[in-house]
Amino acid sequence: MLFVEFRFFIFFAFVFSITWSLRSNTARKLFLLVCSHLFYACFFVGEPVEFFSHITAHQWKKLPDGWWFPFVLIGSTCMDYIVGLGLENARDERKRRAWLLVSLAINLGVLCYFKYFNFFLASASAFLGWIGLHGSLHTLRIILPYGVSFYTFQSMSYTIEVYRRHRQAERSFLDLAFFIAFFPQLVAGPIVRAMTFLPQTKSTRVWSRDVDVRGALVQFMTGFVKKACIAESVAPFVDQYFKTPENFTALSAWIGVLFYAVQIYCDFSGYTDMAIATARLLGYELTVNFNFPYFARNVTDFWRRWHISLSTWLRDYLYISLGGNRGSLLFTYRNLLLTMLLGGLWHGAAWVFVIWGGLHGLALVVHREWLRRFGAIHRKPKVVADEHVRDVEIANPALGLKGILASALTFYFVCVCWIFFRAGDLHMAKRICKQFILFRHTGPQSLDTRLLWLFAALAFVHWLNYRRIFTKLWRRAPDFVFAAGYGAAVAAILLFIPQKYTPFIYFQF
Repeated sequence: MLFVEFRFFIFFAFVFSITWSLRSNTARKLFLLVCSHLFYACFFVGEPVEFFSHITAHQWKKLPDGWWFPFVLIGSTCMDYIVGLGLENARDERKRRAWLLVSLAINLGVLCYFKYFNFFLASASAFLGWIGLHGSLHTLRIILPYGVSFYTFQSMSYTIEVYRRHRQAERSFLDLAFFIAFFPQLVAGPIVRAMTFLPQTKSTRVWSRDVDVRGALVQFMTGFVKKACIAESVAPFVDQYFKTPENFTALSAWIGVLFYAVQIYCDFSGYTDMAIATARLLGYELTVNFNFPYFARNVTDFWRRWHISLSTWLRDYLYISLGGNRGSLLFTYRNLLLTMLLGGLWHGAAWVFVIWGGLHGLALVVHREWLRRFGAIHRKPKVVADEHVRDVEIANPALGLKGILASALTFYFVCVCWIFFRAGDLHMAKRICKQFILFRHTGPQSLDTRLLWLFAALAFVHWLNYRRIFTKLWRRAPDFVFAAGYGAAVAAILLFIPQKYTPFIYFQF
């Protein structure tokens, strides 16, 4: 059930109306928890009537593959609830570390089995063959549950925070289960922290106080346009090029890679925009996940703006746990590289993702070394509001000549890295890099060069939004003007939506 599908609007209309009609906070949370698990189950059960008919007839072999995956989510929730209480009741550090290890072992064990078992097995088999040994290692037919990477990290953050005494263990199983399974961010983030979300569950949400209706509606429509109108429109050109890059010219390589950068940003940020807006309409605030990353002036700034919930998670729970910068310079750089390598592996069980993470890790090391030798040329953007608050504003400085050059160089590097992210294997990534970086022609076919004008138009509109031009307009407009404009925008959007949607890119992670 995708956020851009008509059936989701029916589902959300039902959830929205029932939620706000319930007076009790406990009743609301229980209702939303049940709806969240039903929402998640829709990804696995297929046609509900057919699914339950097979169950009643005991036709277990006819059930869809992975129909039992929702029970993995329930099991993870129960385990972390018990671990949280165990951490709080443990009297010495030895027992507390044991409880934490239980959580990490089970959560990471589930993640590694579903996502990395075949990857490690295939890599081991290839290594044995490389050294002259022929092992009989056979991969298994394993299906990856939707959202397992996201809700695993989310539940792990809760137990780590309890272990570090940043918060007390949650006594209400309902609140913890609701925090982990809340449907807007369940499948593809943002990765919400317990310290951010759980306090919101303690009081009844009030419509007039907790819901910014205008902001939520605009944010949802923005995400819808990104996914349905932009990402879906450029996807065919991206697929056409990346399917057989050897048949295209070097200029087509630039068009394909640039539009993949557009596609993955609009697809993923579009999902998170709609997720955050959906949660806001139900009275809950999620974590900000994007802040115009393609206008970043360096790689460090890029990771402050791209997939913020993941980058801060890796920083707080992996980089700092490895030692952070509490040591020698080489020790710090080692931790930075390991963090980004594991961050790349988190995205997918393939060496191209590891290389993608490694390239970003090397770039972060180079940038930090540059600042150490030549001074802090680029200042960190000033956050003028907490990430939990509505309409977070992160200062976006005007782009002077130096800023334009720095942003262009950073964007170019990010696009080179996207080649590895999108390519199916290292051989294809190498071939595309030759076209994109060295501008080598390898085939006679060419994508329509007029697409570059479309890219320029999208970049200009994105820059206007970066300067908050549109925000000033719809925020200051009277209610009747806003309502008329919103209706007209929806009518225009309906003219460009595709008949069939592809799943969000980050569903595969």
